[in-house]
Amino acid sequence: MFDIALYIVMVLLALAMVGFIYRLIKGPSIPDRVIALDGMGIVLISMVAVFSIILKTSAYLDVILLLGILSFIGTASFSKFLAKGVIFERDHDN
Repeated sequence: MFDIALYIVMVLLALAMVGFIYRLIKGPSIPDRVIALDGMGIVLISMVAVFSIILKTSAYLDVILLLGILSFIGTASFSKFLAKGVIFERDHDN
């Protein structure tokens, strides 16, 4: 019964990913696309976690950590770019 629930969760997560891909392509504004990318990262982490449970292994926990870090860095970079127009500020005091 638990295995069936896990497969249903995988299908629902795949549908959520399709929705985020649609929002990424069709998004009316740049912030909507950034939120879609962040949501895709969260769904991808969830899919890897459920896949790890299905396989009854903890080998994918490092992948989950890496995806979380990359998703956070990407979202923070996009947010800073939208707020200031640049990602890296450079001092031109020379």
